Amino acid sequence: MTSTLSTPPGAPAHAVRGRFGRRKFDKQPTQSAAVLIAAPMGDPIPAAAVKAALDLSGGEAVAVVTVARIYGSSLGLPNPGLMPTRKEMTEQKNQVEKAIRMIEKSGSTAWGQVAASRKPVKTIAEAARARGVRHVIVVSTPQVKRWREIVEGDIVRDIARKLGHGVRVEGVSP
Repeated sequence: MTSTLSTPPGAPAHAVRGRFGRRKFDKQPTQSAAVLIAAPMGDPIPAAAVKAALDLSGGEAVAVVTVARIYGSSLGLPNPGLMPTRKEMTEQKNQVEKAIRMIEKSGSTAWGQVAASRKPVKTIAEAARARGVRHVIVVSTPQVKRWREIVEGDIVRDIARKLGHGVRVEGVSP
């Protein structure tokens, strides 16, 4: 499993180090995959999404991405209290590992990633472009409250718009 919490092998240390030697970010993993399963709100990845991905992949690799949501900023400055907690990140990793186990049990290769972001649509689109996928399966909640849909928009449509016509985006609900 590849996580955005560790430095990828072969990456130059100076490119991701800040002023005081701390990591700023990790590079986007670029292992190629045919299908990307994306959980933008940290929802559990259902078996139906894994089955659909395996059917679409045709035996090629499948990537799994979950996004741990960062909820805004305080007074225009990043606030550690708005970042995902260690417990939330552990839950995200467990969800990715569970999906990877299901994919590998069927005989396909799987890649996983946990990302923390304020903009899940942009993060998922970047992961899809970096991996060169043909299909994106988005785990979406079946019944979203009307006010939430107005504020956040339709995530499946937004991802499809970001990726363009070359990639097919589908929504799967648990």
